[in-house]
Amino acid sequence: MEQDIERIAAFDDHGQGGNPAGVWIGAALPPAAEMARIAHGVGFSETAFAAPEGARWRVRYFSPASEVPFCGHATIALGAALARRHGDGRFALTLNDAAITVDGWRDGARMQAALQSPPTRSGIAPDALIDAALDLFGYHRADLDSRMPPARIHAGADHLLLALTARAALGAMDYELEAGRTLMQEHGLVTIVLAWAEHDQLFHTRNAFASGGVKEDPATGAASAALGGYLRDIGWPHGGRIDVVQGEDMGMRSLITAEIGAAAGGSIRVSGTARML
Repeated sequence: MEQDIERIAAFDDHGQGGNPAGVWIGAALPPAAEMARIAHGVGFSETAFAAPEGARWRVRYFSPASEVPFCGHATIALGAALARRHGDGRFALTLNDAAITVDGWRDGARMQAALQSPPTRSGIAPDALIDAALDLFGYHRADLDSRMPPARIHAGADHLLLALTARAALGAMDYELEAGRTLMQEHGLVTIVLAWAEHDQLFHTRNAFASGGVKEDPATGAASAALGGYLRDIGWPHGGRIDVVQGEDMGMRSLITAEIGAAAGGSIRVSGTARML
């Protein structure tokens, strides 16, 4: 089955960078243990598995170390793969815990895709979790941007958001993988998002994904959707859209766009380009 994997970089920046994902499309999903084995062998932060289910597609996502309920960059990659096979269009997806859509279309020589995330929610993080996360990364309370209090954010998966006051602090992000995995598992987090606002509509982020056995993800659509929902919840002046630069410190600069509607808890449209590897 490994030979059936398509390798696609999602959210690339004009043909460079992006986050590689595996995409497997077949008549029926393999057993979970087989999907986990394949994803471990592929070695990317996520592999999406999709099979037709009536008028929809049943989709599951596996990292090298675990299954996750939703993955944005792998969904963008899947949208591109489905459009290549079936033509430009909108594809309805059934996930473990949500029903979403992804659009895929050709844009000249490039592929584009846009997903509608699961519903969003956010809440201020408890002090014990904030302190543990700051200790993990070697930050202090003074490093945090008071305009964006630390929060648990959600758009199909749970993340912790720490917003920083300086780009240099974001660039210095480092942590010990096993300690990060333990913290994320104890608190039910898929990732920890570190963010710096260059201005109201442009964010630079880094994403620690130790729960999936990956130290850092170069582009994270699920976390960007959750960030968009959080900014709406706190009344941030986002103007209906934010752009997210991620992966720059890894040498894999990625570009993510999140469009934010007015309805509290509503889906976030996350879009970007995709290229075959």
